[in-house]
Amino acid sequence: MNQNNSRSILRGQTLSFSANPFDGDPAGSIDHIEDGAVLIEDGCIIAAGAAADILTQGIGAPITNHGNGLIMAGFVDAHIHYPQVDIIGSHAEGLVEWLQEHTFPCETQFDDEKLAKNTAEFFLDQCFQNGVTSASVYCTVHPQSVTSFFEAASRRNACMAAGKVCMDRNAPANLSDSAQSAYDDTKALIEMWHGRGRNTYAITPRFALSSSQEQLEALGALWKEHPEVLMQTHLSETQDEIAQVRAAHPDHKSYYGIYEAFGLTGPGAIFGHCIHLSDNERKAISDSGAAIAHCPTSNAFMGSGHFDLAATRRAGPNTTIALASDIGAGTSFSPFVTMRAAYEAARVYGRILHPAEAFWMATCGGAKAMRLDDRVGNLAPGMDADLIVLDLKSTPLIARRVERARDIHEALFSQMIMADERAVKATYVAGEKAFEGVRAN
Repeated sequence: MNQNNSRSILRGQTLSFSANPFDGDPAGSIDHIEDGAVLIEDGCIIAAGAAADILTQGIGAPITNHGNGLIMAGFVDAHIHYPQVDIIGSHAEGLVEWLQEHTFPCETQFDDEKLAKNTAEFFLDQCFQNGVTSASVYCTVHPQSVTSFFEAASRRNACMAAGKVCMDRNAPANLSDSAQSAYDDTKALIEMWHGRGRNTYAITPRFALSSSQEQLEALGALWKEHPEVLMQTHLSETQDEIAQVRAAHPDHKSYYGIYEAFGLTGPGAIFGHCIHLSDNERKAISDSGAAIAHCPTSNAFMGSGHFDLAATRRAGPNTTIALASDIGAGTSFSPFVTMRAAYEAARVYGRILHPAEAFWMATCGGAKAMRLDDRVGNLAPGMDADLIVLDLKSTPLIARRVERARDIHEALFSQMIMADERAVKATYVAGEKAFEGVRAN
């Protein structure tokens, strides 16, 4: 067999991160090559750099030339609910009402395996069309909802994390489990799916309001038994929620302190929202090594408040902050829409979000939160070839703006403010094309 048969080359502009833009000069954190290329072998990146060098290194490998398309790592969505795709844009007065009126009735239907499989396939299609190649996904209380999702992800060779939602109180009876069944079901699912192919399991108590102390204790014990998996949950999304959580767990010093008490924090823990944290909570999250999933479109749509990026960075400068759509309270799968909302949220508190910071949170930040940053989230040798190709001139309006861009940072800023799924020309999963877009103009 020809040794080049498993090799391929993508050519175009390339973009990668050489540093975390939050740690220093954001503009200096990006490596951009106007005529670049990526050499891929067996689903991994072998080399990336100037096209002249890569073409020499990969002599004989087939070349896909994307012209002026920008090749970069696929986006990573750090907090998303696959069962909720059909309730995006649903109206409710607030978070608790939204759960009761829309979320719970929708999730109840996922005892239907056919529906779960169909929804998982549709969900992954939407991810790839929007350039999202990895995500940390909430399923429902039904174990087969997890199996349906991982089966669909495995067929596509996608690098995904997911977990069964656990709730033993303040939820409908047909969506409730118990401390013991949550432990047993989750343990069985970990043994079945974690590390199988590219799958990662995430222990998933929905939030402290819907889990008793007994359930949180059981899940904390399970994570101690399986520290290699992730833990994902919600934290401090609304003031009403916080008051109800404090009433439900009166013996703990803070909302975050509840998770601390039961061993549900530290590296691999991803806390969604985190809007109304105290500085002590922000510092504790940073010190623990846990990550925050920033969900700005959801927060704006639900009227929950705005994530204070400036305060979070001051109190916990080492905190990993990832971007997330929070479908279905979030209103778009597109990371561009999420980045724009994150920019607007930061400005509420006087923080100007640099495009390098936004793109880092949407790629490297999500990968780091999921402890996958040695595999996905950046364009570098040794990484899995989960890549996207962006059309920086996807609409006539954006094209006019990009023509006036003085550097790559201005071009990226135009994308995060104006682009949507039309900007995604192609999505590659482990080097294989998973989606090919069509220019709208």
